[in-house]
Amino acid sequence: MHAKILVFLYLFILSACIFEKKGDPSVETEDVDSLPVTDTIAALPKTVTADDILLKKELLYDKYTLEDEYPYKDTTRVFQWDQIRKELARLETVQLKKSQWGVLQNRQNKNGEAPVARHFKRNSYKLVTDSFGTERYQGIPLYLPDDTITPERYAPDGSLVKISTGTTNLIRVSTVYFDGDWLVPRKYIKPIETDTLYFRKTIFVDRTNQNIATIEKAGSEWRIRSMNPATTGVYNPPYAHPTPLGIFVVQEKKVKMIFLKDGSTKTGGFAPYASRFCNGGYIHGVPSNAPRKTIIEYSPTLGTIPRSHMCVRNASSHAKFVFNWAPVYESLVFVIE
Repeated sequence: MHAKILVFLYLFILSACIFEKKGDPSVETEDVDSLPVTDTIAALPKTVTADDILLKKELLYDKYTLEDEYPYKDTTRVFQWDQIRKELARLETVQLKKSQWGVLQNRQNKNGEAPVARHFKRNSYKLVTDSFGTERYQGIPLYLPDDTITPERYAPDGSLVKISTGTTNLIRVSTVYFDGDWLVPRKYIKPIETDTLYFRKTIFVDRTNQNIATIEKAGSEWRIRSMNPATTGVYNPPYAHPTPLGIFVVQEKKVKMIFLKDGSTKTGGFAPYASRFCNGGYIHGVPSNAPRKTIIEYSPTLGTIPRSHMCVRNASSHAKFVFNWAPVYESLVFVIE
């Protein structure tokens, strides 16, 4: 009787071991379909949500620091952390799969004037725009995969894209700020020469609340490095343009960005520690009007209302912090509202 029980237990344990080995994820398989259900889910890319984004304050620049909520005249202004988390989640999601990054470029139409878009109009600046309001001047034409004759829309200079495949003349890209796969003439794309780049440094400019935050990925957290007042571009034809919404790559830096007087070729002055991200839009310090040659540290107009020419004004020491902290082609600027 005892022998029969022992045999039964042996057979039971043996069959359990065989079953466990079949479900062992360490066993080599030829494709995802042959994996157990739990491992199939783990093997597929997931979508990062705002709830997955951990924000922690760990300031590296602590002058003129604003609170999460702060008074402005008879209202309250804020740092829109919920929206910032959503944008960081969007970035984390597109970075789950490694691919070739690129930046769309056409500063001052240096890569050629874009063809007229399918549904175009003229804005109050008397410039041609697409149906989304993006201007043709300094814009990059985006073609639908089944129509390479007429561009469907434009993308602004500095836009971040993921590069897929291409031919001699046309490259397939996917845009990050708005959805879509597009064909873009090769001359408008600057590949970012690494397939291992992970964007860890981000700058958030808020047009509604007139503030700026720098945020850096460190381990599993996104750490807030600064929280400051800023002044964005104002809508004021024919010269001053609003700071455009979007996700842009820091493309260029100038210790002194020389600007011209409106409507002339005469030097108007300079802005210190300028980091260019879109068209003629820079993050820079307080402008010094000619003939002044020294840097102005702060202006009481910072954090009030838009008044710049597309650019984002900061305290000059904060602009210097951004200038030194955010590497070209490795840092992103998110303009939100």
